[in-house]
Amino acid sequence: MSSKGFAAYACLVFVCCCSNALPTRSNPEAANQRPVIGVLTQMVVDEVMKPFGKTYIPSAYVKYIESGGSRVLPIRLTHTTAEYEKIFRSINGLLFIGGSVDLEKSDYARVAKIFYKLAVTANNAGDFFPIWGTCMGMQILTVLVAGESLMTNTTAENISLPLNLTEEAYSSRMFQDFPTEVMRALTQEPLTANFHNYGVLVKTFQENEKLQKFFSILSTNIAENGAHFVSTIEGKKYPFYGVQWHPEVNRFQWDSNHNFPHSTNAIKVSSLLAEFFVNEGRRSLHDFDKAEGAASSLIYSYTPVFAGNFTGYEQIYFF
Repeated sequence: MSSKGFAAYACLVFVCCCSNALPTRSNPEAANQRPVIGVLTQMVVDEVMKPFGKTYIPSAYVKYIESGGSRVLPIRLTHTTAEYEKIFRSINGLLFIGGSVDLEKSDYARVAKIFYKLAVTANNAGDFFPIWGTCMGMQILTVLVAGESLMTNTTAENISLPLNLTEEAYSSRMFQDFPTEVMRALTQEPLTANFHNYGVLVKTFQENEKLQKFFSILSTNIAENGAHFVSTIEGKKYPFYGVQWHPEVNRFQWDSNHNFPHSTNAIKVSSLLAEFFVNEGRRSLHDFDKAEGAASSLIYSYTPVFAGNFTGYEQIYFF
């Protein structure tokens, strides 16, 4: 074989090997069967919560991810960049939870930016890594992409709504496995719980070149003040997803003072989205160092605290 022919053959072999390196939905047997999703904690600011720890994760998010078939690794806000890089190499996806922080100057924003950059770099190199943002988590995704906060008053507080799905929703990755009847229910029934005061207006999104280039709008909604806001987004190139609503509460939050949807279709929506994101995580081949293993890092080392008598959450993990 000539040197030129050998080079072509070697290139073909390399391409074939690379094409099989990352599992796809059409090749489920190649998927990671033991995914771990990292969940970024939040700083404790409420005085009533301070005796329990410095950072926290409401247990509904943990149950949500576990119900999709993944383990959970809590990520504190006090590590070094090198430690975050090591964590990134061990987990198969990342969840930005809801809450309330400064989207540009907080420790949460600082750490989210580190992982966002790592995820972009990894995906650019063919190393699949998904990110999901819920409520504030979606907001911080838009800040990371736009390079600035574009938040506007879009109050939809303690209210469940149907989604105004866009044409892109019906060809999206996020909703591709939804049965037709569930997609129809999403547009007709109040299946999405909203607990937010701020969001990104549709007009603002459409006028921002960075957001337009990066994300597709899958749904919109109307706030209590009439503001037309973006409620669901999906990365065009990257496996990054955001919802301004809370799919985790449909199955795991029961406080009677909050408007949590618990209908059959609401449960289906929550289940389908949890499984979707975890299946995205299965496509990541990151893994823990063999010597250290995952056991000491996972959520199982911690016990949730009953918090229903002093917060809107039934249980909270503190760290």
